[in-house]
Amino acid sequence: MKKMKQITILFVLLTPIFSIGQVVKGYKKHNDKVVITLEKGELHLSPLAENTVRVQYALEMKSQIPELVFTSKVNLPDFKVSESNSGIEIAMSKMTVVVDKKSGTLSYRNSKGNVFLSEKPKGRILKPSSVQGESCYIVEQGFSTLPEEYIFGTGQFQDGHLNIKGLPRRLTQVNTQIAIPFIMSSKGYGLLWHNYGLTDFNPADSVVNLKSSGIRGESISIDVTTTNGTQKETRQDGVFTGSFTIKENDEYAILLDVGQKMARKWELKIDGKEVFNFKNHWLPPTTSTFVRLTAGKHNIVVTGEKNDKPVVYYRKVANETVFRSPVANKLDYVVFAGDADEVISSYRNLTGQAPLMPIWALGYIHCRERFTTQNDLLKNAKTFRDKKLPMDLIVQDWQYWGKYGWNSMKFDEQMYPDPSAMVKELHQMNMRLMLSVWSKIDKESVLGKEFNKKNYYIPNTQWVDFFNPEAADYYWKNFSEKLLKPYEIDAWWQDATEPENDDLVGRKINNGTIPGEQMRNVYPMYVTKTVYEGSRKDAPDKRVFILTRSGFSGQQRYAAAVWTGDVGNDWGTLQRQLTAGLNYSITGLPWWTFDAGGFFRPGKNQYTDVKFHERFLRWFQLATFSPLQRVHGYQTNTEFWRFGKKVESEALKFLNLRYRLMPYIYSQAANITFNNGTLMRPLVMDFSDDIKALQQKYEYMFGAAFLVAPVVSENINKWDVYLPENKSGWFNFWTGKQYKGGQIVETAASISTIPLYVKSGSIIPIGEKMQYTNQKPSDTLEIRVYKGANGKFELYEDEGTNYNYEKGAFSFIPFEWNEQKQTLTIGKRKGGNFNGLIKNRVFNIVWVDESNGFGIENGKTNISVQYNGSSIAVPRK
Repeated sequence: MKKMKQITILFVLLTPIFSIGQVVKGYKKHNDKVVITLEKGELHLSPLAENTVRVQYALEMKSQIPELVFTSKVNLPDFKVSESNSGIEIAMSKMTVVVDKKSGTLSYRNSKGNVFLSEKPKGRILKPSSVQGESCYIVEQGFSTLPEEYIFGTGQFQDGHLNIKGLPRRLTQVNTQIAIPFIMSSKGYGLLWHNYGLTDFNPADSVVNLKSSGIRGESISIDVTTTNGTQKETRQDGVFTGSFTIKENDEYAILLDVGQKMARKWELKIDGKEVFNFKNHWLPPTTSTFVRLTAGKHNIVVTGEKNDKPVVYYRKVANETVFRSPVANKLDYVVFAGDADEVISSYRNLTGQAPLMPIWALGYIHCRERFTTQNDLLKNAKTFRDKKLPMDLIVQDWQYWGKYGWNSMKFDEQMYPDPSAMVKELHQMNMRLMLSVWSKIDKESVLGKEFNKKNYYIPNTQWVDFFNPEAADYYWKNFSEKLLKPYEIDAWWQDATEPENDDLVGRKINNGTIPGEQMRNVYPMYVTKTVYEGSRKDAPDKRVFILTRSGFSGQQRYAAAVWTGDVGNDWGTLQRQLTAGLNYSITGLPWWTFDAGGFFRPGKNQYTDVKFHERFLRWFQLATFSPLQRVHGYQTNTEFWRFGKKVESEALKFLNLRYRLMPYIYSQAANITFNNGTLMRPLVMDFSDDIKALQQKYEYMFGAAFLVAPVVSENINKWDVYLPENKSGWFNFWTGKQYKGGQIVETAASISTIPLYVKSGSIIPIGEKMQYTNQKPSDTLEIRVYKGANGKFELYEDEGTNYNYEKGAFSFIPFEWNEQKQTLTIGKRKGGNFNGLIKNRVFNIVWVDESNGFGIENGKTNISVQYNGSSIAVPRK
């Protein structure tokens, strides 16, 4: 009898203890996940790394959609499951997930035991729906956030907001907008909402119905870019009015949807007070902002294009984050614990590393809309060399195909009689060529007729159905045989990869097997995957470089950089590019750029308009400290010399600065590839505990050393710069003066200067001025040491243009400054042998202060060191 009692007690201890009425009914641990059985459906919790867990919920766990984001094979972490009366815990070394038995909600603790994120009670929603006659679900998950929390991410948006906590955003892919369903919190976590369709971030469900109140002003005719080239469009303003009533004084979030696929302007007034007023030739269909309102009735006036059908949504701002997707087969998200660098590193380990860009992609990229002939392009390329203006890559934009039809993958020989000779001549000038190649093909072209006959288009469009593997293969076969192999073109501009006009909606893809809405946001990933993988196969010795107008999580593995599309040139647009780029970069996709000077420009008077020249130079200063430095412009000859000697000389100054910093920039590129690093860094990445830093919309770190504070307003000579809290302080790059952190410093900011500070403890290698990135061997470098704190830097070098680095053909030279010992140690060279390895070199050490080592030009060498790959200690004398 006594023995039986012991067995009973043991059985009770081994059995999960659930009370009647609890949402959680049971659980089972598997090798790779824990399955929680709920009253309705199952909850799968899958540890993916020591700091990462994937959460999936469905009534029946099945999926017909391919796994696109998480492609890397990683070793699954050890995890332990424990249970109490109130909950179940799944613990990894850096994160614990707690399941509340009563409610079924999840909360997340970091390695210190602090809760950093919690699901809202009853915040998990799975509602039956359908799309194109096929069943699906509307899925939603709400999370509680902390009052002092800052949230960043969701990709590239034009609303001008950096901190997006509580902000409604509609995540769709359109010209100038890139939807990445990923957020980063100042409280030490990241979250990827794993859905490939439209997603509403913090959806605002209260609706203001608007009525047309007629038209305003005269109609105007303008030239705009379309998927069929430049066309004239007649536009006229329409006015729309409505009202709504609220019960409480509070801050509210407003979202405007213009009701067309693209907007032309966003203008909204509440009670006669302007909330926003922004226009461009093309804008995304939605935008959002915050406004403080009092209880009572409020009148709204929206002014847009007369054919708009606008709707205004609003919600009271609360301490919560909500994701909602109208087309899904399950609820699916991933939580990453840690600081921003840890989160991004974990994300890339799961979704794919970013390959190393060719070094020439990091030099100046010159583009305009457009070179019209082979002679035109070569003449301008030669002028860059004659004028000694550095440049590595020149871009041929659209319509070189001429009479053969849109994207026929063929040069019209009347304009480009010998493309092969053109590329060879560029190569002889140590320049590369990037070519615009679209995802659409004219159905009336020879090539288009072949695609049409094979059913390789998305129905009723000219967009190639890249979801169909056969269509993608055929696209690449033609791409390779008609462009890559015969001409040895170096880089590819994949334009309009959204696809433009949201053309997946209402159409079946993958040969008519999948509703387009299911995959609405991932078209650009399929395009870049096709070009990257094809290039690696057919040109294995050339690094791939793709510039594309849209992106998605995981796309970093395809050597794809994005740019901000067809933006304007005014100050407000410049400001919006900066917040857009920072929120894109924080999602883990590292390569981003924009059209310096804006795409849509002022017209013929731009060449003499000094106000535009000021704007252009401020754009170009920002471009110098962006991942890629490039210029572009619609109906514009964008070459610097066309804007006068002042613009040319100021541009040359920042070209020289970019090229002198190439050893630093290329080492940062290697940090992206080898260490999952981030080059363009919102301040949350380095100063998450500094509230004042988190509030700075127009400051960021460029790598670990530079604090960049671009001037984004006109007629400025002084610019207030907030120096984040940093015990050892900051150095002004232009003067060498040192400042304490945690203060605002009035900084000189003439048109010749971008406010720029260097963090104490930084070590920065400075190269020579060059006309192109591989003009001279970097056998002599200036090494600037910014004293005041311990610091490290690794100088990276390789062959620059191929993938031999994947086989160990690279060099890392470690530098370490010891503040206490006042000694710089140059460590033993790491890596393997490669063509061009500099075995014996000179490092000219400069201790930076107000008397030496500041600005673009060389400082006075304090100590010159002969380095042969062995470790050497350099004490400060």
